[in-house]
Amino acid sequence: MAVAGPESTTRRRAPRVDAIRNREAIVEAAAAALAEQGTAVDVREIARRSGVGMGTLYRHFPKKEDLVHTVLRQEFSNWAESARQAAIDTEDPWAALTDFYQQALTGCARHRAIMENFALNCSAPDTDADGIRQLRLVIEKLCDRAVATGLLRPGVTADDLMLLLVSLGHAVQITDEDSPQRWHRLLRISLDGLRADHREPLPGEPSTQD
Repeated sequence: MAVAGPESTTRRRAPRVDAIRNREAIVEAAAAALAEQGTAVDVREIARRSGVGMGTLYRHFPKKEDLVHTVLRQEFSNWAESARQAAIDTEDPWAALTDFYQQALTGCARHRAIMENFALNCSAPDTDADGIRQLRLVIEKLCDRAVATGLLRPGVTADDLMLLLVSLGHAVQITDEDSPQRWHRLLRISLDGLRADHREPLPGEPSTQD
C-alpha cells in the first residue's frame, strides 16, 4: 500500500485552505454589503465583492438566509461584547448607559441590516436570534445598575430600553443622510426622560405604584 508523501498531502489540503479563504471572503463581503444596503442586498453583489462565483457562494451558503444569519450573529456578538466590556470599564452607571446608546446608535448609522434584524427580533424575550440575546443581557445589566443606584426613572424596564434603542435606530436611519446630527438631539431628549428626577408614573403602570 502506497504511503502519501508530504507533497501529495499538501495537494489534498490545498482545496481546504482555498475553501476557508473563500468562505471568509464571502462573509466579509456580505458584512459590508449588508451594512450598506440591508438584508435586501442581492447575493450576486456579495459574490462580486468577494471575488467568487455564484456556485462557490452557494456551496458555502445554500440559502441567502444562511449567510445573513451567519453575518448578523457575528455582528451582534461583537456588538454585545464591545458593549459589555465598555460597561465594565465605566464605573458610573449613568455614563455606562449613555455611552451604550451613543455607541450603539453610531453603529446603527453604519449598518442597516443590524437594525432591520434587531427590530424584528427584539420583542421576543427568549430569542437567541443572531446574538440578540447577548445584547439583551447587556441592556438588562445596564438597567439593573442604573436602578440599583437610583439613577433610572421608576418603572423603566430593560424592555423599555430595548424598544427605545430600536426607535432611535430607526430615527438614525431616516435622518442620518440629510441631517446626520439630528439623532444626537433625540438621544439627549430620550435620556433626559429616563432620569430618576421624573417621578410621575409612566403610562401603563399600576396606579398604586410608588
